[in-house]
Amino acid sequence: MTGKIRSDDLGIDLSSGSEQEVFKWFLACLLFGKPIQQQVARRAYDELVREGLTTPEAILAAGWDRLVEVLDRGHYVRYDFSTATKLLEVCRGLEERYGSLTGLHEQAADRKDLVTRLESFKGVGPVTVRIFLRDMEPVWEKARS
Repeated sequence: MTGKIRSDDLGIDLSSGSEQEVFKWFLACLLFGKPIQQQVARRAYDELVREGLTTPEAILAAGWDRLVEVLDRGHYVRYDFSTATKLLEVCRGLEERYGSLTGLHEQAADRKDLVTRLESFKGVGPVTVRIFLRDMEPVWEKARS
């Protein structure tokens, strides 16, 4: 796979606006936002999908040890510990503060506020947010520039 990863490259259908599809794209962006080969991020994402770890609830229920194990199977070994920790923290914060990504979008005043809210999660930086919002623009009004 070369070039920029897109949601449809991963079989994610954002056009429905469904929370599960939006979260799957966000999850993928958390993996692809690291300075790691795209093939490695793709394998790690595929492993999370294979294990059914595609909702905040499922990730929180899996816990750190299982997340590390799944990430390792995807060869995401350089960042396995930090990514497992980040996934748990992001999912916990998302549920506590907004209930869902849709809730986060609804509470944001505009694109700038949306970016600020997304980047407020520990370990979520500009690269991750840029990748995420690029594909969310057709779906989320406030994601548009």
